[in-house]
Amino acid sequence: MKRPMPKAQSGFTLVEIAIVLVIIGLLLGGVLKGAELIENSRVRQAVNQINGVTASFYAYQDRYNRIPGDDGNAATVQARGSSWAAVGAGNNNGLLEVNNNQAFTGAGEGQEFFQHLKAAGFITGNPADAGAAALPRNPFGGLVGVSSQAMMGALNGNKVCLNRVNGKAAQAIDNQLDDGNGATGQLRASQAAAPANGALATPYNEDQEYTICMRM
Repeated sequence: MKRPMPKAQSGFTLVEIAIVLVIIGLLLGGVLKGAELIENSRVRQAVNQINGVTASFYAYQDRYNRIPGDDGNAATVQARGSSWAAVGAGNNNGLLEVNNNQAFTGAGEGQEFFQHLKAAGFITGNPADAGAAALPRNPFGGLVGVSSQAMMGALNGNKVCLNRVNGKAAQAIDNQLDDGNGATGQLRASQAAAPANGALATPYNEDQEYTICMRM
């Protein structure tokens, strides 16, 4: 009698398992690399925003001989054209007046600052947007604002600020634009929701979010 041939056992061979593991490794590597590329792109966008607002601030003064946000009176500003019809006006005292607590609310002359830059065509957006809605969004889900009040007791003058910046990105932005230390130089950082007077006592923590401000 012929004995029945034993059935081949089903399952994966070692070679097949090795191939699957290699594919999984490549997929995981691609996901991690993609996340890193996205984060690097956000950092570049944030750096461009800071530089762009700063350049617009000085270009506006060159064109109008006024400070954006402080420019007034309302009738003079709104008479410049249709894009200016719904913008507010500052008190035209030669100073941008926005304190740290107002940086991301549009209060003080913060709303007018961005309305004027938009109406002049220096940055994109609707000049009629008011309050916090007048402020541009930054790549980290927060806002771009301005402040003229001293930050950390030392960073005086007009500043462009970004909030809700994660610690890893804040470090990268500081490295590109300044000295890499959030407590010194022309860029300062705090863990408060708005620019703060307390110094950054420790290195950037990647588990924290920061408000960063750069002198214009």
